[in-house]
Amino acid sequence: MNGLPLLHRLESARIVLVGAGAMADAKRRLVERAGGTCVSEAEAHQARLGFVALEDEREAEAATLRLKRLGLLVNVADRPDLCDFTLPSVLERGPITIAVATGGASAGLAKQLRLALERMLPASLGDLATRLGEAKQAMRDRWPDGGERRRSLDKALASGGVLDPMDAGSAERVASWLSEEGGAGAVGTVDIALTSTDPDDLTLRQARLLGTADRVVHPRDIPEAILVRARADAERVLSDDWSEAQDGDGLTVVLHFQASDA
Repeated sequence: MNGLPLLHRLESARIVLVGAGAMADAKRRLVERAGGTCVSEAEAHQARLGFVALEDEREAEAATLRLKRLGLLVNVADRPDLCDFTLPSVLERGPITIAVATGGASAGLAKQLRLALERMLPASLGDLATRLGEAKQAMRDRWPDGGERRRSLDKALASGGVLDPMDAGSAERVASWLSEEGGAGAVGTVDIALTSTDPDDLTLRQARLLGTADRVVHPRDIPEAILVRARADAERVLSDDWSEAQDGDGLTVVLHFQASDA
């Protein structure tokens, strides 16, 4: 990554907008849609973020410098080299926000990827998210242990699961899922023999197991490109001794390279 993805709350926030015309209007609509209020440069001392939408390059650079000197993070239209942050192409499904970004490389590519996701993701996805949010306390009551709760939810949301996000009827099944017996997700130890250092060579099953593991045991030669496919909060155990994989609750994945045929 060349930047850290963040969602910045803008409700009632003042956001400086320097510029006019179509580019500035687009920024204004985006800010107002997120709950912010666009103000002039004269109110920059009360703002945290700024947008510069000027056609003239020198004017844009000068405005950017002024705002940065006041401590604002600045986005400059069509000038990723001047930006403290860039804007992704955004897809919304109720409370779900999916952002596609290219780090300023190609806004057109980000838009086409977002449109592809628009076609893939059902409109009911937002309703599913809303109902799961409303059910948080019920899930805590049902599964007091955080690890067991996460595994149960992972199992339900998996492809083909009772709450499969791609199934338009999943939102209607949240209540019945909470009342069902069982539901705990995968536990135990699973061995994954890698065939290459390329994460794209992971099978769908391997990628799913890695993405839901509570612990990942691996030798030093496993590349970071594969390790980052695991959950960010998964415990990592650097070891060549696979017996260490027997410790701990939940799902443990042991990574190693497949032995070559000699």
